[in-house]
Amino acid sequence: MGVIGGHAVIIGGSIGGLVAARTLSSRFTSVTVLDRDTLPDTAADRKGVPQSPHAHALLISGRRTLDRLFPALTDELIAGGAVPFDPGHDLLFHQMGALRTRFESGQLGISLTRAYLEHTIRRRVAALPNVEIRDRTAVSGLFGVSGRVLGVELDDGSRIGAELVVDATGRSAGRTDRWLEELDCPAPKTTTVKIDVGYTTRVMHRQGGELADDALLFLMSAVPPGDKRAAAVFAVEGDRWIVTLGGWHRSHAPVDPEGFTAFADGLPTSIVSDLLARTKPVDDQNAERFTYPAARRRWFERLKKVPEGFVALGDAICSFNPLYGQGMTTATLEAVELARSLDRHGAATPAMARRFYRAAARVIDTPWQMSTSSDFMYPETVGAKGVGTDLLNRYVRQVMLASHVSVPAHRVMLDVQHLLAKPAAVLRPDRVVRSLIAARRSPAAGALD
Repeated sequence: MGVIGGHAVIIGGSIGGLVAARTLSSRFTSVTVLDRDTLPDTAADRKGVPQSPHAHALLISGRRTLDRLFPALTDELIAGGAVPFDPGHDLLFHQMGALRTRFESGQLGISLTRAYLEHTIRRRVAALPNVEIRDRTAVSGLFGVSGRVLGVELDDGSRIGAELVVDATGRSAGRTDRWLEELDCPAPKTTTVKIDVGYTTRVMHRQGGELADDALLFLMSAVPPGDKRAAAVFAVEGDRWIVTLGGWHRSHAPVDPEGFTAFADGLPTSIVSDLLARTKPVDDQNAERFTYPAARRRWFERLKKVPEGFVALGDAICSFNPLYGQGMTTATLEAVELARSLDRHGAATPAMARRFYRAAARVIDTPWQMSTSSDFMYPETVGAKGVGTDLLNRYVRQVMLASHVSVPAHRVMLDVQHLLAKPAAVLRPDRVVRSLIAARRSPAAGALD
């Protein structure tokens, strides 16, 4: 790792921007994080992150990476109330009509709110001596010369110069296309997959034991193509349950308490309904809903000309269907790849940006393939379907059925979903044979014929 020197500016102070600030802080003399939102002093939801109140998953690969960047972060989060769990044993996963078989995986997951995770990371980043976090600061554009970004323009007309500008503004990053085009830099092509996802969340008091079989988390994905519903129940800090209900293609849960409960009562398992009957809400207000019309991937790695002094990161490159919980982990892994690319090239050159986008694409490929393939199990999904998606989905259905009775099938699914293994791990010849045999023993096999 070498010190590049100079100044880096990051537009956006959510998880991706904060982790990028950490990786860049040891490579630039100074780093400034700009966010137009008011950043709270506590672990509170904020307007600029409308999905914050809902259930969030930090994948195991993401937790491990954050621990390397912020030593003992997991311990700090658990000490503050985050709930440790074994994803093979403490998470009930109802998929393809039955629960996956439970087993001790030896892996450590943590369950917590998005607000608590972001607040803790922001506090760590703010303590770095060469990092400044400025909230209530809106960026109105970039400035530079043809093919090169030299800094950002703020709404008040002032400018901040930088050797590197990182766009971590999330799905709103499409506005930077116009800014780049003004500097003679073409915008990347974009792929969208229309999914019309929406979900609604209520927060319940947690005393312990209200979830079936003393589990700490529950996930449910209904059987496509006919059923489009999904559910999540996570134990989080503050002795609370986060209960999120919704689904694909406008199978959205109502926000009023009665409608929310009725949606839970109609699910193919009574686990959520039973928990709601055993617990009391933290408040009596209507639940909160978040809608997400389409997943989007921007193909920066395919650009023939990339700007000098600029990269996009996180949702600004690729925003996934949030039901799969991949976004925070993917942004974290991309921030690490940005640091590696800077170490390789020693400056924010076009060659550095090209290397970063290729590396980021490799990070994105697995979760994008997993999420969009699953989305295309529903005939209403609209977008560019990958070659072989239907064939892969037919086989993955068999692995899901096998996971109801087979620990090896559950383990490989867990490893792939937590980005600990490539999807090809599911396709090893020995696993194919075992999965097809085990799938016949699933309690849901006959019902799905």
